[in-house]
Amino acid sequence: MPKNKPEMRANDVLEILQLFQEHKIEVIIDGGWSVDALLGIQTRTHEDLDVAVFHKDVPTIRALLAARGFQEVFRDDSWECNFVFGNDQGHLVDFHSCTFDETGQNIFGVAYPYDALQGTGLINSYPVRCIPPDWLVKFHTGYEIDENDYHDVKLLCQHFNIEIPEEFREFVLRDTA
Repeated sequence: MPKNKPEMRANDVLEILQLFQEHKIEVIIDGGWSVDALLGIQTRTHEDLDVAVFHKDVPTIRALLAARGFQEVFRDDSWECNFVFGNDQGHLVDFHSCTFDETGQNIFGVAYPYDALQGTGLINSYPVRCIPPDWLVKFHTGYEIDENDYHDVKLLCQHFNIEIPEEFREFVLRDTA
């Protein structure tokens, strides 16, 4: 599982989003698809769809996906608030759940700041909620980065006039050499 090489195309993303919307589940796009939503165009292929959801919706999310042939794909970092579901068509959705109190403080789950879930973008002209550009750049630091990370951060920084973080210095130097 999955049998096919994982890839989430724009139409696959919208199908998942519309399923959740029909069931009144709020979804905030994270990761590479969030970058592309902010830019309004798909800039690269995506192995998965990263999303932030509210933890109260996790049981419904699991049931909806299981009914459509998805099953959990266990990983080293899987836990009740960070899990992946996939199907044999190569569709992977990486869920990050959290809970906020009435003051906007994160009290459970993945440690998203409330402000980090307030962006908007477009996927195939369809409006979506996503991580704002400044937070996406911050979220791309503090771990071992790769070419996709650099691609995403470079485009965000250029488009939104954000300074490229120091962690990307070797990539920037390579590009200017």
